[in-house]
Amino acid sequence: MCGVEIVVVIPARMASSRCPGKPLLDLCGRPMVQWVFEAASRASVASKVVIATPDREIADAARSFGAEAILTSAGHRTGTDRVAEVARLLKADAFLNVQGDEPLIPPATVDACAAPLLDGRAEMASIYDWAAEDDENDPAVVKVVTDSEDRALYFSRSPIPFRQGADTDRAKKHVGVYAYTGAVLERFVSWEPAPLEKMERLEQLRFLENGVAIQMAHAEAGPVAVDTPEQAERVRQILSGRESK
Repeated sequence: MCGVEIVVVIPARMASSRCPGKPLLDLCGRPMVQWVFEAASRASVASKVVIATPDREIADAARSFGAEAILTSAGHRTGTDRVAEVARLLKADAFLNVQGDEPLIPPATVDACAAPLLDGRAEMASIYDWAAEDDENDPAVVKVVTDSEDRALYFSRSPIPFRQGADTDRAKKHVGVYAYTGAVLERFVSWEPAPLEKMERLEQLRFLENGVAIQMAHAEAGPVAVDTPEQAERVRQILSGRESK
């Protein structure tokens, strides 16, 4: 966008307890991280898209398909820590974190995440979509509850909010895209991991526990994020269906 510099950062690493090496999983002839890179590059807000990784294999793969790769510390505990390292190297008005397991992320969703920062409403933002019924009890699907202005109140792997009596609304599913200012990233890395963050294994709770408001925006989630080999196979089926049309 004219006059505004927004860097999209895709954190990616080979180590994964449930799906080791998943950024380089072959999805219909391309590594997964390439699909994420290409989707992020189509976002209208993206001035630059970089892949941040501690692994030379990922950096080499990224460069082979024309992406810029930045080798980052192997000691980072979260993707946000990895984005913060990039933010120290590159000057920008805002940084977007598009997680490397989102090969089907719609570019419009990346744009929607940036909007609260661009209009001055927030120093951090993220995305929710409506959860499917099967998602609500799945700990791999993170849920979020928000206030009347769509600011996040809490994120959890448990089904929230608890419903007593008739359901009136679907739960909100958190989508793994974040927007931050460089200043709030610097504050994040100065804080120790927070108690709720460690219990839920959700880094965004460190911001909430330290008083940072997270403005949520509603946008479409990708059909499947990849956390397991089975989910990778579902993505292959979706991509194959698109290519056959």
